[in-house]
Order: sequence, then structure tokens, then C-alpha cells
Amino acid sequence: MAETRKIAAILAADIVGFSRMAGADEDRTLAGLRSLRAELIDPTVAGQNGRVFKRTGDGALVEFRSVVEAVRCAVAIQSAMITRNLGISADQRIEFRIGIHLGDVVEESDGDLMGAGVNIAARLEGVAKSGGICLSEDAYRQVKARLDLAITDLGEIKLKNIAEPIRAYSLQVGVAATPKAAEAPARVAPGNGPDLPDRPSIAALAFQNMSGDPEQEYFADGVVEDIITGLSRIKWLFVIARNSSFVYKGKAVDIRQVGRELGVRYVLEGSIRKAGNRLRITAQLNEAETGAHLWADRFEGRLDDVFDLQDQITERVVAVIEPSVRQSEIERSRRKRPESLDAYDLYLRALPHLASVMPADARIAVGLLEDALRLDPNYAAAHAYAAWCHEISFMRGGFDEADRIAGLRHARAAIAHGTDDATALAISGFVVGILAHDYDAQSRAIERALSINPSCATALYWGALMYSGGGNSAKATAYAHRAFRLSPFDPVSFVGQQALGQAAFFDGRYDEAASSFAKAQQSSPRLSLLYAYHATSLAMAGRIEEARPVVKQLLELEPNYRASVFQQFGLIPALADKFLEANRRLGLPE
Repeated sequence: MAETRKIAAILAADIVGFSRMAGADEDRTLAGLRSLRAELIDPTVAGQNGRVFKRTGDGALVEFRSVVEAVRCAVAIQSAMITRNLGISADQRIEFRIGIHLGDVVEESDGDLMGAGVNIAARLEGVAKSGGICLSEDAYRQVKARLDLAITDLGEIKLKNIAEPIRAYSLQVGVAATPKAAEAPARVAPGNGPDLPDRPSIAALAFQNMSGDPEQEYFADGVVEDIITGLSRIKWLFVIARNSSFVYKGKAVDIRQVGRELGVRYVLEGSIRKAGNRLRITAQLNEAETGAHLWADRFEGRLDDVFDLQDQITERVVAVIEPSVRQSEIERSRRKRPESLDAYDLYLRALPHLASVMPADARIAVGLLEDALRLDPNYAAAHAYAAWCHEISFMRGGFDEADRIAGLRHARAAIAHGTDDATALAISGFVVGILAHDYDAQSRAIERALSINPSCATALYWGALMYSGGGNSAKATAYAHRAFRLSPFDPVSFVGQQALGQAAFFDGRYDEAASSFAKAQQSSPRLSLLYAYHATSLAMAGRIEEARPVVKQLLELEPNYRASVFQQFGLIPALADKFLEANRRLGLPE
């Protein structure tokens, strides 16, 4: 099988002196580690869109889509550990070392990552001081323009089994990573650059042909043209036309200058290189104001599959830009003064509160969304997410009829006003299916979303869940895997694992279902329902003792949990009955 390569930010962490601590008091040390994972590490990783791809006993290797998110995660963990260790004797403190690197990695079929990018991060972790963070030069270069950090330059250091010396930087912990104050943009003479539009804006520049083959120039231009067309399907994104962005073709330009002259917040650039019968294409998304990199990836394929390769690149770039830009927009909104917020800013501020998918946070989010809708009553995206907030409150907050009615009102408003907004349609369709059991409307909304934007990962994730609940395992699996390929760091990626778990559960593959639900748990550690799914799968697999600690976590998150929740999800009777049977085996209340 051909290897898959990409660029990723890798965080490596482990506990200082773990073997000594475990030798002195193994039970206490392991209990402390489990508690840290559940209460601090996993939620913090998930909150920064990270993915733990390997546990190493006392440590972990984590993949992030941006270095900024990796550093924020590291600083949050190390800062929290300072507080947690107050009053604890030095020999009993759990302290981490963390290394971060941005580099090339190889992705295996099971999601594991290998290669120099991972190895360098792991070696940098060994260089870090107790309670500290060590960054490679490649990582530091991407983060220094975005965050105010107290940094010590360690110079070039030789890492074990790494051929070339690596320049490294030590990050001072105890001072939180905060967004760097935006520099005032350089003044542009009147007429030289338009004002920024109200919504996020992006320009895709012509990709640089580095192969020396003029034939590849046409291919590179075709790729960018298709990307521009694909981005134009994201209705909340303002996309600069090809005729404007291609004026920079063949020129060495500064990203900040491009942003000012075209009036955009984000710039996509890339290059193409031919090697024998293979093409290698790189793409990178940058924030125009600071020049900071938000995302990068590399694509490879054979020349005889050139059109298929062009389609793959377009699809993946379009899919990953949507969540990357949205996350950057959320951070931009957080930096604005409260009195200057408009409907769009209020909508952005609501989104992080939906990460837990639990009622308390949903109540906070819906308040912000209602404020947005008072400013713009026809805002489809705000209606869609408000509908989801009420669905969360209804399903996990006591089945209050007022939440069901409000959720359906917002969902139907989103469908009415968001006929060209794929994400709003997909979320609203999901809510209508759950709260009204109107599965025809649910299916129409999700399929309409995919007809508008075939690269909309949100629609694919919710579509996978819809089909798995209806017993169509093959289609659910296909949708989930397509969504993972397009947007593996998507905030709703847990929905894909949930769909795979339901499909496996329905087919009687209980061990496989338990594995999928465990992965979903890791992506959304505060969502109580996933613990119910995980425990019931273990029970049906005959692994009752393994299920008991999962049940304990479930009831801690949702003390009033009732198995009847499965009857509210619109699962086909054969699937709902299986889940109820498993709940009974575990002695859970109905």
C-alpha cells in the first residue's frame, strides 16, 4: 500500500521520573495519570482540535493541524500543572516535558503517524526541562508572529538519531500564551487596496511551477481554478476571482502585501514539482495580516492519474480550509471589544461552547446566538446552531418540550433562509430528524447540502450518523471515511466515529463498535452519550468488567442518565432494542 505523507504539527509529552514514581507507589501514580488524562489532557487536546494518535504509557503523541494550536495546548497543560502541584511534595508531583515540531510525517492506514516529524518532536521532549516546552525552529517560526511567548534560544542542538543539528527554543511556562496584538496594517495609498469585506475573505494565488516543465503550468493553474470554484461554494466565504489573484503569477510577493492589495484576510499559495512520473504539490494557508501559517499539506500522485489527482487535491484543500478559517475567525472575534460585536462575531463566539455537546455549555451558546439573531433575524447559520443547542438541551437536559419546540423553530428557519448554506442545512436536517422524527426532511436537507458543496465534511459527518441510525451500514461507513479524509480535525469528527460505532453495533461487530466509540470519546471527552455507547458495546461483547469504569464516567457526566434516550434518537427498532438490552445488562436505569 502506498504511503500517505503530509505536514503536521506534532506534540510529544511524557512524565518526568515516571518509573521512579510508579516504583514507589504504582497505584497512586497510575490513578493520578488517569485523572489527569480525563480531567485535563484529553479535554485540552480536544479543545485545540488535536488528535492523540499514540499513547506511550506515561506520555502521548498528538497531532495538530496548526502549530499555534499545539503550543496553546502545551501552555494550557503546563500552566494547569503548576496549579495542580501546589502543596504537593516534590517527590510526588507529576510534571510533564513537552516537545513540539512541524514537519513531514507518514500516515499509516490505522491513523498512526511515523517519520522524522514525529521523531524530532519526541527528541525535543527529552531536551525540555521539567514542566517546560521545547520547540523546533520550524515550529517557532510559525508561532512567533501569532503569540506573545517568553522564549530562550537554545541554539543548534544534536538530537539522538537525528542526522542534522536542530535549532531549538525553550518556552517559559507560567506566562499564558496570549494572542499577539495585531500590528497596524501598512497604509495603502487610496485606490491601491479595497477595504476588508464583512465576512472572511480569501485569495488563492497561482501555484508556483518548480518542475521546469511548462506542461505542468497548465495543470497547476487548473488545480487553483478548481479550488477557487470549490471555495466559492462556501457561502460565508468571500473568494477573490482568478483574474485578480493571478496577477501575482510568477512574482515573488509578500503575503501581507497581497492581503492589503486584494483586501483579504487569508491567502492560499502552493507549488508543483515533477519528479519522473510523479507530481508533488504543496499547499499552504496563511493569515494575510501577520503572514502566519494556519495549515499546510502535501499531495502526490502519478502523471497517468493526473485528472484524478487534480480532483483529490481540490476536494481536500476546499474541505480543510473551511474549519481552518472558521477557527482563525473565532480567535479574531475573541480579540474584539464586546461593544463592537456584530451578529457574525456573536455567532463565532458561540461556536466553542458547542464543543462539549452538553446542556450547560449549549445554554451559553444559545444566548450568544439569540443575540446574533436579534441583530440579523435571517442569519441561517445562527438559526442552525441555535437549533442544535436546543437539541442538546432537550436530549441531555431532561426532555423539556420548550427546547424541542425552539429547536424545531430554529431548524426550519435555517432551512428556509439557508438554501445555499451547506453547513446550516446539514445541522438543521439532523435536528429535524431527532426532534420531529421527520427522516424524509432530514435526508433531503443533508443531501441538498452535499449537492451544494460535495466537500462539506459537516454534511458528510451528519449524513453518516443518519444512515447508521437507519441501519444502512455501508453508506454510513462510506460517508464517515470520506469525511475523515476531507477534514480529520473537524470539530464534529466524533460524529463520524459515532456513526462507525453504530454501524458496527448494528452488524454485531461489538468489539469494533467499542473501539470506534472509544475514539469518539477521545475526540469529545465531555459528551456523556459517547460513554453510554462505549459501555453498551463492551457489554454486548461480553466485556462487562471493562464496561464498569466507563459507566462510572457516564454517570459522573450525566447523573440523571436514562437508557430511554436511545428511543428518542430515531434509531430503527432493531438497533434501539439492542442498545436497550445492553443497558439492562449493565443495570442502567431506563
